[in-house]
This record gives sequence, structure tokens and C-alpha cells, in this order.
Amino acid sequence: MTYKTYEANECFDNKFLKMNEVKKTSKKDWTGNANSIFKTLGASNHTDNDRQNEDFYATTPTAAELLLELENFSPKVWECACGEGHLSKVFSAAGYETKSSDLIDRGYGENGIDFLSNDVTEWDGDIITNPPYKYGQEFVEKALSIISTGKKVAMFLKLQFMESKKRKNLFINYPPKTIYVSSSRLMCAKNGDFETMAVSGSAVAYAWYVWEKGYTGDPIIKWFN
Repeated sequence: MTYKTYEANECFDNKFLKMNEVKKTSKKDWTGNANSIFKTLGASNHTDNDRQNEDFYATTPTAAELLLELENFSPKVWECACGEGHLSKVFSAAGYETKSSDLIDRGYGENGIDFLSNDVTEWDGDIITNPPYKYGQEFVEKALSIISTGKKVAMFLKLQFMESKKRKNLFINYPPKTIYVSSSRLMCAKNGDFETMAVSGSAVAYAWYVWEKGYTGDPIIKWFN
């Protein structure tokens, strides 16, 4: 074996060992280590097995505080996936008449309310929430269907919500008026565990998507935070 052949094989072996180390580390980190390898690599998705069963990822109140600096809303707002009230409490403290509901009882607001299947056909106000991501489009469509012209829907969603052929028609037929991209990472904590999230940080980029019913122009992209 020549020196060059040996050197090439050794290089390949080292790369193979490093790949195995990353695989082992990533599996270990995601099950317990706060400094997940997915954060290091900038990943923005978790597998179905990693996700919380009811898709409960509580939103930092800072997201709501920043939104209120960007937009004015109707006196009445509905937080229809309120969780433990992290956003609702900000809206109430700011003087909004806030209706808070959720499918699951997490100790805040009205529980057992399925926003997508309830019989509410009209809401005289705005709707603001961080919906379960897998039902994000359905929440947007339902919200727009029950508010009146000129009212707003604001959804806190991942930047990747702008992707996919499925959502293409949503954006074409019902374009958001403004998409506010967060320049710094804002936290959504699994099961509301912000203490753990504060240690590990967030690997997901979020934005506030704001619709105004009746708006037909192109979306305006702005940056905040």
C-alpha cells in the first residue's frame, strides 16, 4: 500500500468515525441534554416522536409585547389556543378585552373549546394566537372566516410556514398584510418549560403573520426584535 493510499483510507475512516459520533450525540442530546446537537446544526424541526402530544409549545410573553408595539388591534381579541395564558395575560394587561380558550385544560381560560370545530360563525374583534403548527393553515382559514372585513388575524408561526404547495393557495387567495420576521430567536417552550428552553436556546425562526380581512395587496415584510 502506498503512502497516499494509506492516507486516503485513514482520512475516510476518520470521517466515518466522526459521523457516527454525531449520530450518537444527536440521539443522546435530544432525549435529555439541554444543548441539543439540533440547535448547533440550526435544525428547525423535530420528529413526530419528539413533539409534545397536543402540540403544546408555549410562546414567550415577549412575542406578544413586541407585537403590540407593531400593530394596533380591536378592543376585543380572542386568543383561541391560549395554553397557560402566556399571550392572553399580555393582551389583558394592555387593556384588551381578551377571550381565552383552548381545547385542553391547562389552568387558564375556557377549556374544551375546539376552535376548528366549534359553531362560532362570527367574532366581532381580532384573533391572535400561536396555533398548533400542524393545524396552522386551518386556524388561519377559520379565523378569517368568522371575523368581519377590516378586522385582523395575527398568528405566531415558523418562517417555514411560507413554504409548501399546500399553503401556496392560502397566501395567494388570502395574502397577509404584513409578515414581521423576528431578527432574534423567540422561544416556544415545550409544555411551557421556559427554564429548560432558556438554557438550550431556540433553533427555530418565527414571525408574526398579520392578516387584515379584505386586504388584497402584496404582503409587506418587516423585521423586528
